[in-house]
Amino acid sequence: MSAMLIETELTPNPATIKFLPGTIVMESGTRDFASPEDASVSPLAEALFSLGDVEGVFFGRDFISVTAAPGSDWLTLKPDVLSILLDHFSAQMPLFKAGSAFDIHVPTEEEGFADDPADADIVAQIKDLIETRVRPAVANDGGDIVYRGFDKGHVYLKMQGACSGCPSSTATLKHGIESLLKHYVPEVVEVHAV
Repeated sequence: MSAMLIETELTPNPATIKFLPGTIVMESGTRDFASPEDASVSPLAEALFSLGDVEGVFFGRDFISVTAAPGSDWLTLKPDVLSILLDHFSAQMPLFKAGSAFDIHVPTEEEGFADDPADADIVAQIKDLIETRVRPAVANDGGDIVYRGFDKGHVYLKMQGACSGCPSSTATLKHGIESLLKHYVPEVVEVHAV
């Protein structure tokens, strides 16, 4: 068996560390686990939550972001997280439990807003900018941003992973993302986190 190295990166959220196992974690999409109950579909997420000091787990394309619970110390938590990740990836264990389609949680579109068909061109521009400019930058910080809707000039986005609860997320949303969208899509008035 070859040695495995898992790199770590700090994120703008001091409670979250980004772990890079040097392999693909999710072939497509992302997955956010905000509670131990959410994690029941993933042996890896379950194991991380079982540490007791973990408040959130996020799977990205080539990383896992772990958010420590308030009052937890990364100095003692980090070796335990690394041990779980090393065991999981060295053994090439599955990311999700086997099961029927009934067992798989897919976020519903109910979380979003029904876009007005008259705004289809605007929504397409917004989604393209989020996909090509915003999401790659946010993934570098261990998180993700998901489009949830557009209504009368207001864009609604959901922040996940390291971005959720990050002290600088409001600044990122208002000064970064809102400015970008307003510049390229004049119909955008304001951006909101949901």
